[in-house]
Amino acid sequence: MLGSTGARRWALPVALLVPALAAGGCGGEDFANDARPGDVVIVSAVITPRGVSVSPSRVGAGLIELRASNQTSRSQRVQLRSQRLASGGRPLAQTTGPISPGGVATLKAGVDEGTYTVTTRSAGVGPASLVVAAQRRSAP
Repeated sequence: MLGSTGARRWALPVALLVPALAAGGCGGEDFANDARPGDVVIVSAVITPRGVSVSPSRVGAGLIELRASNQTSRSQRVQLRSQRLASGGRPLAQTTGPISPGGVATLKAGVDEGTYTVTTRSAGVGPASLVVAAQRRSAP
């Protein structure tokens, strides 16, 4: 059994050895320092009897969250539709579920450069345009 003098003699070497052993397991692998995608941009859409409006109406390419508010007296569905054609010759489109009068629905989409239309299926409710510019900067 070690006395207090012997314990003190071993305390410093052990205290220095433990962090060195722990740090030894932290190397060896290289990871790419890839840029993270840009922050999600929230685009607000309001559906009124006269039409759909979006704000902002211009964003950079990347992930968006479209939050649509239905200010009409009928249930609505909002569709985000690209002007570009997908591989099957049809435009890329995403649609929300039904939005009750006074309700809100959210749609997340990755958007590329180009023009998108935000529409409903109701006659007389005009569409809005969303212009997507070059890719946004990466998140810090």
